[in-house]
Amino acid sequence: MTFNTLDALSDISGKRVLVRVDLNVPMDGGRVTDTTRIDRVLPTIRELTDKGAKVILLAHFGRPKGERVAGMSLAPVAPAVADRLGRPVAFVEDCIGEPAANAIAAMNTGDILLLENTRYHAGEEKNAGDFAKALADNGDIYVNDAFSAAHRAHGSTEGIARLLPAYAGRTMQAELEALQSALGTPRRPVMAIVGGAKVSSKIDLLENLVSKVDMLVIGGGMANTFLAAKGIDVGKSLCEHDLTGTAKAIMAAADKTGCEIVLPQDVVVAREFKAGADSTTVGLSAVPGDAMILDVGAASIRSVQDKIDEAATLVWNGPLGAFEIPPFDIATVAAARHAGERTKAGKLTSVAGGGDTVAALNHAGAGTHFSYVSTAGGAFLEWLEGKDLPGVTALEG
Repeated sequence: MTFNTLDALSDISGKRVLVRVDLNVPMDGGRVTDTTRIDRVLPTIRELTDKGAKVILLAHFGRPKGERVAGMSLAPVAPAVADRLGRPVAFVEDCIGEPAANAIAAMNTGDILLLENTRYHAGEEKNAGDFAKALADNGDIYVNDAFSAAHRAHGSTEGIARLLPAYAGRTMQAELEALQSALGTPRRPVMAIVGGAKVSSKIDLLENLVSKVDMLVIGGGMANTFLAAKGIDVGKSLCEHDLTGTAKAIMAAADKTGCEIVLPQDVVVAREFKAGADSTTVGLSAVPGDAMILDVGAASIRSVQDKIDEAATLVWNGPLGAFEIPPFDIATVAAARHAGERTKAGKLTSVAGGGDTVAALNHAGAGTHFSYVSTAGGAFLEWLEGKDLPGVTALEG
C-alpha cells in the first residue's frame, strides 16, 4: 500500500489545512486527565504551523449522535492542546457554517484553530455528502492524523478525503509503516501473541493471523476455549464451550498454513479472583474442578520466551493472564519484558496494540522498549483482522 504523506507537501504557507485528529481524551471535571492522544498529534501540528499553514483541527468527542450535548464539547480540550503544544489554540463553537467560516477567515499564517465536535452533526457518522462538502469548503488541504478513527467511514475521516488533496499525518504515517512492517512485508519468522477474555471477540483476528504468521501464542481466557477443544477439563475457568468447534477449525487452518499454535503447558489456578488469592501452578491434566485458570505457569512462560527468541517480528494483542490483579500478572510481565529486551538489542521488531495490551505493557514497564505501541484500539484490531480501513484507503496514492 502506498499513501501520501506530509513529505509531498511543499509551499503551504497561508494554506488552510484541515487536520483530523483524535482528541477523544479522558476528562474529569472539565480537565483532561490523560494527554497521550494529544501528544501523538503534536508533531504534525508543529510541522504544519512551522511551514506557515493555517491549521484547523477536526475531531469528535464521545457519542452525541448528531445532537449538541454540552458535556461532549471540545471547548475544554483546546487549552490542554495549547498547553502541550506551547502555542495558542483558538476554539470555535461549530465545525461548519458561518461560525467556522468566520473564524477561519480571521486566521493568520501559523495559527491553530480547533473546531467543535464533528459528531454534533448527524451527517458526520452518516458520511453525508453535504456535510463532507461543508467541511471541505473550509480548507485547501486535508491531513488525517487519526488512525484510531480510520476504521469509520465518516464525513471527517473518509468523505472529506475524497474532496481535497489528502495526506497522512506523521502519527498516521508511523502507524501504517509499523503495521506494514509487522504483517505486510515482515522479517520472518513472524510471531503473534493474542490474549484476552473471549474467542468470540477475536475470531476474525485469529482466522487472519494463522495465514500470516509462523507462530501464534494464544493466552488469556480465550486459551481455555482452545484447551477445552483439545479435551482438557478447565474447571470453573472462563471458557466459551460453545466455540470449541471454532477453536478446532482455527487449529486445523493453522495446520494447513504451517502456523504453529502455542497453548499453555501449565497453568496458575485459584478458587477466588482477587488480589493476593491463594494460587498454585498445575499441569493441564490437574486443574481442580472448583478452580479457575487465571495465568500460565513457569513452563509456559519459558516456552513463550523461547518463541520470542526465535522470532524476528512480533505482533501482540492481549495479555497472557488476568494481569490486572496480582499475582496473575507474572506471565504477561515476564513475556513483555523479554520482548522489550530483544527489541532493545535490535533482534526483534515488536508491534503491539489494543487497550488491554497497552495497559499490560505499561504495567510491565516494557511499552517504551517496543518498536511501536498503537493506541488505536478498534482500528488496530480491524487492521490485524485484514479488513480495509476507509480512512486509510482514502489516503492511498
